[in-house]
Amino acid sequence: MPEQRETRSELLSVVVPVYNERRTIRDSLDRLRKTELPLPLEVIVVDDGSTDNTSDAIADLVADGSVRLIRHRRNRGKGAAIRTGLHVATGDLLTIMDADLEYDPSDYGPLIEPITSGDARVSYGTRSFGAHTAFSFWYVIGNRALGLWTSFLFDTWLSDVETCFKMAETSLWRSLALRSDGFGIEAEATAKFLKAGHRIHEVPIRYRARSREEGKKLRWTDGLEAVWIILRVRLLGR
Repeated sequence: MPEQRETRSELLSVVVPVYNERRTIRDSLDRLRKTELPLPLEVIVVDDGSTDNTSDAIADLVADGSVRLIRHRRNRGKGAAIRTGLHVATGDLLTIMDADLEYDPSDYGPLIEPITSGDARVSYGTRSFGAHTAFSFWYVIGNRALGLWTSFLFDTWLSDVETCFKMAETSLWRSLALRSDGFGIEAEATAKFLKAGHRIHEVPIRYRARSREEGKKLRWTDGLEAVWIILRVRLLGR
């Protein structure tokens, strides 16, 4: 187990991967920017080839320097967008935020604390999936099964592999050498954190799943891919 130490952090980088999120991107960023946190923010929006003029909705925030915007010329996947944000981030800590209003950025505070206090190097916001927040029965069952699969393979106990709210030192993120282009990056990051010996500190967070009609993009095949990625990392380390 890696030696734990006190972390002196001065800036939190929040990477926001977006694809056709014009309807929600502005509200998401406004909520983030209004949230009181113990660290100043660097907000990096990576527009992954949107065709609905998503970036136009935040043009003023980009112009005044509140948000950094990077565009992919074509859609490459959520993982590719996260890796782009990770490459340019300048913060000491880094986390991800989807632009779909499913998560509450005020929950970042409890995620920051165990890292800055030296109690952990990786913290996850875990979802309880109450009846009013779950996307579907099978979505929740699949998420639970993936948590059990991961816990079994890495001899740990982890309740939410696929949570978007993952936080760690930026240097630690970069050490993972992530390679997934799609949603599989969530499983890959988790498996590689565990493979490197980092025990993940879990913090309960709020969550409201949107419907397929509202733009939910995950498919059952993404769950199968996650199972394979976690096994691959456990056996091969990559």
